[in-house]
Amino acid sequence: MSFLRRQVITTALTANAIRPVPGFRAGIPAFFAGWLTGELAPHVLAATTADALANARSEKRDLRGLALAAGSAAGLAYLIDQSRRVGVAAEEALADALGADYVEQLDSVPTPADLAVPWRKLVYPFRMREPRVTVHKDIAYDDETGRRGLLDVYVPADTPLEGAPVLLQVHGGGWTIGNKDQQGIPLMQHLAAKGWVCVAINYRLAPRDPFPAHVIDVKKSIAWIREHIAAYGGNPDYVAITGGSAGGHLCALAALTPDRREWQPGFEDVDTSVQVAVPHYGVYDFAGSTGLRSAELMRDRFLGPRVLQRRWSEDPEAFEAASPILQVTEDAPDFFVLHGQRDTLVPVEQGRLFVEELRRTSKRSVVYAELPGAQHAFDVFPSIRSAHIVRAIDRYLHWHWNQYRKR
Repeated sequence: MSFLRRQVITTALTANAIRPVPGFRAGIPAFFAGWLTGELAPHVLAATTADALANARSEKRDLRGLALAAGSAAGLAYLIDQSRRVGVAAEEALADALGADYVEQLDSVPTPADLAVPWRKLVYPFRMREPRVTVHKDIAYDDETGRRGLLDVYVPADTPLEGAPVLLQVHGGGWTIGNKDQQGIPLMQHLAAKGWVCVAINYRLAPRDPFPAHVIDVKKSIAWIREHIAAYGGNPDYVAITGGSAGGHLCALAALTPDRREWQPGFEDVDTSVQVAVPHYGVYDFAGSTGLRSAELMRDRFLGPRVLQRRWSEDPEAFEAASPILQVTEDAPDFFVLHGQRDTLVPVEQGRLFVEELRRTSKRSVVYAELPGAQHAFDVFPSIRSAHIVRAIDRYLHWHWNQYRKR
């Protein structure tokens, strides 16, 4: 491929990362075209710079390609700056919701070094190894569903635990794909290294198993935690839940529907409540109740035929039951909701409206961080943005854990 063609592609990817192509049909290709470019902007910038320097020194210098490379470099630098500003946005969200003095209620006040971009870890973003953490893999929480009923437990490698806080991670993938070892790894490794017990689950997937099989499995995993997590050093009475996209939906829905008997077949009397939920870029409106055109299109073209396998017109109650925004009560647990401003798969308006309903109805704290420039799936692997988000969630969850222990 010629230098000019490489720079045309890079320029197009950079432009789409800065301002993704809008619309329901364009959302998926716009996501894939912009997601990696945005999260790996430093790497793309380094490659673009090296490519441009090599061309500038060659006898076949291409001025058009060099001009495009300069434009791409400026755009990539802008994306990097956007990613760095996510740390400020997250911290402002925490301070606004919890009070500016919330950091004084942590075990220690974060230092500038704690908040700086960990550049060394970002050089190889897909090499997610953490020697300080041990992972107990493929433990069955449901013997009847094969590998979809397995979970992993993350614990500190060298520190025996007793009564540690527990985090449950629910993967995304549109309720149809995905695995427990593909998402949430940076957050789980970070927290486990600091003394948490983290649990990542598989769950049954559509179309083979239509909804509500997904949320039943999430609740079944909570029941497993109640019974077994003490053996790994966890506190069965304190469970935080997190997840992104479809996992964000299931995280929010499970948090808002504790002990719903029809979703706990065979374990109806088990306490499946959680103490706090941290959904990322979740789908909160299955029913189209918000009036958002994007939610109605998702309902009619994907959720109905693929996930619930029924039509809205024939069974609206099923879609309403699956909508977290319609399940909010005054007894909802504490929430920290995160959503990217440039999300083309689940537009940010769903996150905003969900938070409005939580703040209107719930008696508990609600933190909302709307992340500048962020696409969907901004936390899957280490990046500037995900590093800031992991540490913001760390501060929030440790604040919450300390409040829980005081109560």
